[in-house]
Amino acid sequence: MRVLRGRASSRDADREVTRDLLEFVREHGEPAVRVWAPGRQLAFGRRDANEDGYSDAKAAARDHGFPPVERGVGGRAVAYTETTLAFARIEPVADLRTGLSERYDAMVADVVGALDAVGVQASEGEPPDSFCPGDHSVSADGKLAGVAQRVTKGAALTSGVLVVDDREEIVSVLADVYPALGVPFDPDSVGSVAASGGDTGRVRDELEATLVGDADPDVRRVGT
Repeated sequence: MRVLRGRASSRDADREVTRDLLEFVREHGEPAVRVWAPGRQLAFGRRDANEDGYSDAKAAARDHGFPPVERGVGGRAVAYTETTLAFARIEPVADLRTGLSERYDAMVADVVGALDAVGVQASEGEPPDSFCPGDHSVSADGKLAGVAQRVTKGAALTSGVLVVDDREEIVSVLADVYPALGVPFDPDSVGSVAASGGDTGRVRDELEATLVGDADPDVRRVGT
């Protein structure tokens, strides 16, 4: 299994890294895992971009020091600080119509397992009016992670975001962004690994190890 670590020098370059990894899986039929910190940003979903208040929401993000970006996978807005982790597992697929639920279930179980390893008792689900609401989330004293999936010819990308620390800062920006979009949001619904008493220093490594599982990792760094 190809395991990629690190991030590129810019947001656009970093997106290209993940696209290249997806293409690698398509071409070679070998699964891949990536767990990394994309850096400070406010990632809007496609639905957000169609809202009347989208311009105001982007302005609110900038006012809080979060550069706005748009992403192709996932739902509503998500705030990343330097501690926030993105994660992805890319698997070769022969049939686009099968395996969707199984991949979601496996990813949620792996995130719960990794959190357990760092001392956080999490479970599937999310509080009402959470950020980026969805059916495949993980919570512990608030929402910690959400999972999305994109299936293309030859490969399935199951990915998500994990709030590790900086809960107050994330709450502050989302409390302005979501009302601008006209989307319900409860600030108390946001959790973090730190707020749940987890070992934030180990969470990236534990998450990567859990996503890799029993596979033999071929570790590469971005740019190599």
